Amino acid sequence: MDTMDQKLINLLKNNARESTTALARMLGLSRSTVHDRILRLEDRGIIAGYTIRLNADYNKRQITAHVLMQLNPKFADQILQSLKKMPLIKAAYAVSGIYDMIVLVKAETTGEIDKTLDEIGRMEGIKKTTSSIVLSTKFEL
Repeated sequence: MDTMDQKLINLLKNNARESTTALARMLGLSRSTVHDRILRLEDRGIIAGYTIRLNADYNKRQITAHVLMQLNPKFADQILQSLKKMPLIKAAYAVSGIYDMIVLVKAETTGEIDKTLDEIGRMEGIKKTTSSIVLSTKFEL
């Protein structure tokens, strides 16, 4: 991957819906060259897909909770599969220490978070959970 590919990736990170023609103009390349570079980046697995970026105001309105969980290891795979199906769970991290996993929950209301916490608590193999609501984000990179 060269510097032009990196510039292209940065432009796509800012707006994955930008037209190939507009990308070519910004990079000083032909449209077909940009198209070929995108295909190569996809073929090499560097670009794995395209997604949306939510409006910053919408993100600020979201309530975030971190849920620390102790699991019975026999149920870890089953628990992960169940967590993946829950729309308010945005990430799950395996961690060291007294807890086995941290789950990130984002919702518009505390009621939705409470309902999600209840669902997690009812899962077979969950030994213990401890939840923290994020009061403010000091910085995020």
